[in-house]
Amino acid sequence: MDTDIVIALLGVAAAAGWLDAVVGGGGLVLLPALLAAAPSAPVATLLGTNKLSSIFGLTSAAASYARKVTMDRRVLLATVALALAGSALGAGLAGALSNEALRPLVMLVLLLALVVVVLYPGMGATPDPGLRTPRRVTTAVVVAGVGLSLYDGLAGPGTGVFLVLVFTTIIGLDFVRASASAKVVNVATNLGALTVFALNGHVMWGLGVGLAACSVLGAHLGARTAIRRGAGFVRLILVVVVLALFTKLGYDQFLA
Repeated sequence: MDTDIVIALLGVAAAAGWLDAVVGGGGLVLLPALLAAAPSAPVATLLGTNKLSSIFGLTSAAASYARKVTMDRRVLLATVALALAGSALGAGLAGALSNEALRPLVMLVLLLALVVVVLYPGMGATPDPGLRTPRRVTTAVVVAGVGLSLYDGLAGPGTGVFLVLVFTTIIGLDFVRASASAKVVNVATNLGALTVFALNGHVMWGLGVGLAACSVLGAHLGARTAIRRGAGFVRLILVVVVLALFTKLGYDQFLA
C-alpha cells in the first residue's frame, strides 16, 4: 500500500476515533476508506483491521467517560456478556459478505438511524426516567447485547450509533450517558469480533496498529468534547455524520 494512502488512512482513523467517542459511527468513516484503499482485500480482513483500530479508540473513550459520567453497571455487565458472544458469532459469518453487499447494508443502517433521530428531535436531550421499567431494561439488553452485537461482528458500521439510540429510546438515557454506555458495549462487541477475525488470519496487523494509535488520539479528544458540549452537540454531530455518509455511499452505489 502506498505511503500517501497509509497517511490518509491514519488521518481517517483519528477522525473515526473522534466520532466513535462523541456519538459512534467511526466505522462508517474508516471502513469505507479501507474499502477504497484496498478494494481487492477480503471483506473479513478489512473488518478485522477496522476492529483492531476501533477497539483501542473505544477503550480510551470509555475510560474518559467513566471518570466523568455515571453509568449503570448492572445493565452494562449483562449487555457486555451477551455482546461478546453475539459479535463473535457475527464475525464467524462475515466471510460470506461480499463488498457489493456491504455498501447497501450500511446505507440501510444509516437511513434507519436518520429517520429515528429526525422524527424525535427531543430524544436524548434530557434523561427520561419514566421509560426505565424492568421490561424495557431487559429489551435494551437483548437488542444491544444480541441483535446489535451480531450485526457488529457481521458488518459493524453504525453499531455505535444504534447503541446510543437503544439507550435513549428504550430506557431514556440522555445522549451523553447513552454515548458513554455505548462505548463500553462497543468495546465488547469489537473484542468478540476481533478475536474471531484474528484466529482466522483476517487482520492487517501492521496497518491496524498504526490506525489504532491515531484512533486513541481522536477518541480522547472526542470524549472530552462530548462531555464539555453536552447532549445537544452529540445529537447535532449524529445527524450530520449520518446524513453525510448516507449521501456519499448513495453516490458510490448508484452514480459512481
